[in-house]
Amino acid sequence: MRDQDGATYFKVPSSWQQVDPKAIEAALFGDPDSATAQVQKESVWTAAFDAHAKPSVLHLLEGSPGTDDQPFVFAKVQKLTEDEQNSASLNMLRNSSGLPVAVTEDVRKQLESDQESQLKGFELLADDVLPVADGVRGVRSVFNYRLDGGVQTFDETAYLSADGSHVSTLLIRCSAACYRQRAAEIDLIAKSFKVKRLINQ
Repeated sequence: MRDQDGATYFKVPSSWQQVDPKAIEAALFGDPDSATAQVQKESVWTAAFDAHAKPSVLHLLEGSPGTDDQPFVFAKVQKLTEDEQNSASLNMLRNSSGLPVAVTEDVRKQLESDQESQLKGFELLADDVLPVADGVRGVRSVFNYRLDGGVQTFDETAYLSADGSHVSTLLIRCSAACYRQRAAEIDLIAKSFKVKRLINQ
């Protein structure tokens, strides 16, 4: 799968089904007719694939209960504003999926105590700064969150393009048990995620 300009790509098994793009956009941007959604759609490209027999955008954060859970892959390429480019960092990449990973201790405590927040019980399992390739910087983080459906494991890889203009993010979710059972398969998908965006392209 490639983004609209072909600079970001990844591979998923052929049996996985693509999630309805309109459903993804609605979940991320809200009312598609709103001015805010229109602006966001111009600067963000998204795609999602679900290994479940009945693909659903709801599987982005939580899968089916019990042993039926299957991996879900979400990809996003975002064009950065000038201010965002000037403040780009590895921590920004770690948080680029929208899930708080690199936050202060005070923010983490607020999330844990917030009754309306779904995201509880954060556990960082792995965090690796990836080798710089052709000026592209990246980081891969694996972490747990406890949601209503139990502990979910998220495997996130994010890259900053060589010219600093785009952030490309791949997020893979599965229940903690599912992630352990399918770790090798998920690792292959994460490692297939590449960015080829030359300076000033």
